[in-house]
Amino acid sequence: MKKLVNWLREPAAMAALGGVAAAAVVLSVAELIGAFFTARATPVIALGSTFIDFTPPWMKDFAIATFGTNDKAALFVGMGLTIFLLACVLGVVAYRKWALGVAGVLLMGSVIVASVVTRAGVKPVDAIPTVLGTLAGLVVLRLLIAPLWRLKSWPEAPAGTGAGEPGRPATSRRRFFAATAITVAGAGIAATGGRLLSTARNNIAKARESLQLPTPVKAAAAVPPGVQSPVAGVTPWITPNGEFYRIDTALSVPEINVEDWELRVHGLVEEEIRLSFQDLLDADLIESHVTLTCVSNPVGGNLAGNAKWLGLPLREVLKRARPQAGADMVLSTSIDGFSASTPLEVLLDDRDAMLAIGMNGEPLPLEHGYPVRMVVPGLYGFVSATKWVVDLEVTRFADSKAYWTQRGWSERGPIKTMARVEVPKSFAKVPAGRVAIGGTAWAQTRGITKVEVQIDNTPWAEAVLSSEASLITWRQWSFDWEATPGPHYIKVRATDGTGEVQTDQRADPVPNGASGWQSVMVTVE
Repeated sequence: MKKLVNWLREPAAMAALGGVAAAAVVLSVAELIGAFFTARATPVIALGSTFIDFTPPWMKDFAIATFGTNDKAALFVGMGLTIFLLACVLGVVAYRKWALGVAGVLLMGSVIVASVVTRAGVKPVDAIPTVLGTLAGLVVLRLLIAPLWRLKSWPEAPAGTGAGEPGRPATSRRRFFAATAITVAGAGIAATGGRLLSTARNNIAKARESLQLPTPVKAAAAVPPGVQSPVAGVTPWITPNGEFYRIDTALSVPEINVEDWELRVHGLVEEEIRLSFQDLLDADLIESHVTLTCVSNPVGGNLAGNAKWLGLPLREVLKRARPQAGADMVLSTSIDGFSASTPLEVLLDDRDAMLAIGMNGEPLPLEHGYPVRMVVPGLYGFVSATKWVVDLEVTRFADSKAYWTQRGWSERGPIKTMARVEVPKSFAKVPAGRVAIGGTAWAQTRGITKVEVQIDNTPWAEAVLSSEASLITWRQWSFDWEATPGPHYIKVRATDGTGEVQTDQRADPVPNGASGWQSVMVTVE
């Protein structure tokens, strides 16, 4: 501890702390001023979004596999550490050669400005918070570094001497640390104030809460009894909104006023059309239970959910636009710039692909696409489930590439047949005797006709299927096992409605979804 204290008294270490304080001022001032601009224009959000845009598929898969739905929190932590280290370096550089320090700060500011102005829906004027934050950070860095230059010429005098020495600067290490602490505290207050001010100015959450969803002209089919697996601990057949998985590229959830929302349908169509949110409310809406799955879901993973959706069938929208001959894809784009490529024929058939405005009886949650998102049964979300959708371009796969297609993923993403064991959990310890095994399987648009369980290397045994609600929802299952003491492996596989058995060939999520059989190891005591 004493060595650390002594090291912190060194001018270079103090300069590094000054750099951190200056960086805090850059971010906090930008956050405070950014409350009056586009939310995606704040430096951290813009930098993080830019990083996501350039993330290679293998890194994205690693982040999701490691952190799951906490991948964005992990990104913020990583960004915080990176900014901290860069700020330390810039502080030391500025202390040793001010001109180089200024150049470094301006370079970083330019990178942030470039990240801001290249975001979808952001205007050049939205760079103002970053510019002002950078200038404020430079001023603070100068004020903190300047006393350190004087300290080089005036080493701190021993206790009891030199206190009144003529010409000694009216500064000290203690004052430096006090000034740095006050600066960081002020930056925290400014950032918090900016966040609170932004929240106060934004009434989107309140508008969502007050939104009354219309009654559908076609209600969802009644859910038959017995859809829930009888095994305790198996996930609910209907996934509550708060537990529904969220995987997207948005670091800052877009907050859209329904009065401003508009969907443009254009491209290879006979008639370009535009829809307002009121148009959707006035339309003939339908309800449908649909299971969604993320392409990043590993074998046995939890990136799948089942909900009751309310929306306008996309086939009705496209019939109005009248796609031209040769068109085979719809490129859907979110307000934050994400895009997905969906086969045109999938949006025109009877599978209830829709522009959804409701989820489980309430308006879409903000993080799940409010006010409007796409829901397409049978396709992984990266080619179909565009949230905060504002644009549909009817085009061709040969002419346009979607967000993830440009990064090496497939153009079309039909969901693969998959079964998972949910009870017991992997590495669980269970008592000898009868053990209940249960889980969920899915093969959207094809349905599940059989689930089989294998214990160690014994023959496959058929599980008991719960009731089937529809071909576009998942199906749960259960299996009773007479467990004997020792370690055991439980495997599961499903057969879809076409008679195809789930493949045992392992494949990574890239480029079109994971495959293979899940194996769960348990110890029977």
